[in-house]
Amino acid sequence: MDLSQPPDTALQHAMRAALERQRDAALRAPMPDWETRAGRLRRLRSLVLDNRERIAAAIAQDFSQRPQAETDLLEVFPSLGGIDHALRHGKAWMKPRRRRTGLWFQPARSLLLPQPLGVVGIIVPWNYPLFLAVGPLTAALAAGNRALLKLSELTPAFAELFAALVARHFDPAEVEVVNGDTEVARAFSSLPFDHLLFTGSTRVGREVMRAASANLTPVTLELGGKSPAVIGPGADLDTAAAAILRGKLFNAGQTCIAPDYVLLPKGREADFVAAARAACARLYPAGRQGQDYSAIISERHRERLQALADGAAAAGATVHPLAPGAAAPGGRAMAPLLLTGVDDTMTVMQEEIFGPILPLVGYATLDEAIAYVNAHPRPLALYMFERDRAAIARVVNHTVAGGVTVNDTLLHIAQDDLPFGGVGESGIGVYHGKDGFDTFTKLKPVVYQSRLNGMWLVQPPYGKRFRQMMRLMLR
Repeated sequence: MDLSQPPDTALQHAMRAALERQRDAALRAPMPDWETRAGRLRRLRSLVLDNRERIAAAIAQDFSQRPQAETDLLEVFPSLGGIDHALRHGKAWMKPRRRRTGLWFQPARSLLLPQPLGVVGIIVPWNYPLFLAVGPLTAALAAGNRALLKLSELTPAFAELFAALVARHFDPAEVEVVNGDTEVARAFSSLPFDHLLFTGSTRVGREVMRAASANLTPVTLELGGKSPAVIGPGADLDTAAAAILRGKLFNAGQTCIAPDYVLLPKGREADFVAAARAACARLYPAGRQGQDYSAIISERHRERLQALADGAAAAGATVHPLAPGAAAPGGRAMAPLLLTGVDDTMTVMQEEIFGPILPLVGYATLDEAIAYVNAHPRPLALYMFERDRAAIARVVNHTVAGGVTVNDTLLHIAQDDLPFGGVGESGIGVYHGKDGFDTFTKLKPVVYQSRLNGMWLVQPPYGKRFRQMMRLMLR
């Protein structure tokens, strides 16, 4: 389905027809067995693995430069891992789950019946267009649902390829892709899905939730925010700097859980700058100019990032360029920068950066660092670097974030047995693994009454027998 034009009435009808086609199919087969679900997952796996190079080339075309190694590591590998995890465990997730029946209602039996919701809508962002399409789709298919996906207009080459691949591997009544601009996305989010998952900015997430609310469509919002990396007083600064730079500069910082700023002991800023420069030079040596480093998705986004750095510098921050070997000259690449001397009045400390700019914020005590995190909207991720277990526990227990990795960055998103999601302004709901299965499932409570039961003891007329039973039940 090509929805490259604004969503006029005909296109809105086409999207609604696609939804109704899938809903009718879901009503005809409301509880697909495991072999049906596994077959869909295996087709999705083949789609990804058999077209790995074409997918990487399309994404590189959309970014103007992104190394295939990065697409393999950050998109293909976790996509396949999530599918394989679902194939290993999905049959067990489908089984009815026993629950305890109250003493006075026995010998009745209680359970939760995992039931597919029906049709899931998935709105995919541009920064990791494969993984953030396949991840939610894996959960939706494992749960027995049908799915419509809206891909980003900022990745047109990938969107066109993925739509063609989906059409080749799936019947439109199973999975279908919708492509188009922001107006199409707006119309898509207004469809009466049985569940809608959106990945993107907090600002757009609010609009999606508002549109979905007209249909009382439940939503999972995977948003973003300013994810801090806290370096404790006992941390190895060189190790911390290397891990933070690695996590920050994957995809040139265009990652929702990338470290957005660093909290470190006051007086250690110069040491961190030196350690970061050394780490960046190792990661992106001058002899491989731009080969291992992604470009920025669009010129508009690159200009926004440069304005953040320039605005901070004009307000008194100091800019520290890192290894020039990261970015190739010209094009949309942007060399990584550190900022010191920042404060909360600067735009760079108010907005999610989503690029290769990393501010450093000094603190006097660890409690001050915790207070700083808690004074701002709850982040999608938090990173803590420290050797002292008590200090680690203090930061982890006294802050609230969507997910945490200790002594590294990004790793929690790659664990298939951990839920992924935000909290507050960084998101609503979770997916991945069994948690994703449950998100796209109605866990329906069912009570099976026994042929022999005592309900006759508490039914009208309410006489002596009833009063005796109530005295027993209310003791």
